[in-house]
Amino acid sequence: MILTNIKNLSLSELSDRLKALGFEGYRARQVKRWLYQKDVTLFDEMTNLGKEYRRILDEHFTISSLSIQEVQESSDGTRKYLITLPDEKAIEAVMIPTESRNTLCVSTQVGCAMGCGFCYTGTMGLARNLTIFEILDQVAVVRRDLKDKKKLTNLVFMGMGEPLVNTKNLYPALEILIDPECFAFSRHHITVSTVGIAPEIEKFGDKTPVKLAVSLHATTDEVRSRIMPINKKYPLKKLFESLKKMSLPKRNRITFEYVLLHGVNDSLDDARRLAKLLAPVPAKINLILFNEFPGAPYKRPPDEWVLKFQKILLDKGYVAVIRKSRGRDILGACGQLAIEKNAA
Repeated sequence: MILTNIKNLSLSELSDRLKALGFEGYRARQVKRWLYQKDVTLFDEMTNLGKEYRRILDEHFTISSLSIQEVQESSDGTRKYLITLPDEKAIEAVMIPTESRNTLCVSTQVGCAMGCGFCYTGTMGLARNLTIFEILDQVAVVRRDLKDKKKLTNLVFMGMGEPLVNTKNLYPALEILIDPECFAFSRHHITVSTVGIAPEIEKFGDKTPVKLAVSLHATTDEVRSRIMPINKKYPLKKLFESLKKMSLPKRNRITFEYVLLHGVNDSLDDARRLAKLLAPVPAKINLILFNEFPGAPYKRPPDEWVLKFQKILLDKGYVAVIRKSRGRDILGACGQLAIEKNAA
């Protein structure tokens, strides 16, 4: 009999399976805490469960863990993790420390099929979706590596892959991450980024309470379709229609990520169009200087040009932040994640 990896079950599936095996509700809560708060690797370590309960768990489930293959540390303290999956494929996750927070950039797929021209991950193509367990255990292995040195405070789903193509496993993972008896992250400290899968955006607010970020990166369909092939399927009009339909808690804003590619999307006219484009939705803007990678066809704009672009947005009343690139020297910055061996 093939045993089920218990960390691949959603919370409702875990509850139902344990109930069917004779576990009372409070016993299921104990199991959750052992798995996700205390990060045990053996059922025998669940010491407040009787021997019979532990035997039943052992007969029906396994506890799996991912392993770190390599850690690279940037001069700025950013740590990039190469993490091995059960099928020997690999993904990357990046821990970004600042004075006020420690953010983990999480992957949702092995590679990516979106093919955005400014993103190194897109050169890999897509191998497969990550499972619930593989999404969650990135958090667990990094937390384990950091021990008491640093506490993870924020999660951003901006690593390898397009999260809204893997909603089957994304939403159960998010539920476990914010459950107070599991990882206990605040919903305000988790952000999911998408290139703009319009039908999934419409449902997003009804599926999870965490924050949404949209990778926009252009103000016309002509430019966006050139650098982001998804725009041919979901052009700007369709994208913004889906954003207006999405349930959004009061006072919440959608974050728009805008990678500045010199001579492509960073003109002052682009800044003015961007301000007009975002007017129908509650928005804040992250301006990102392009992070170059091997074979990249684009260049970073000069700093003074970025400040002019930002000023136009600020003058229009937007919150527009120039996001500092972290981990560039280890190819750990935004758009730089890629693993050649997965492409084979």
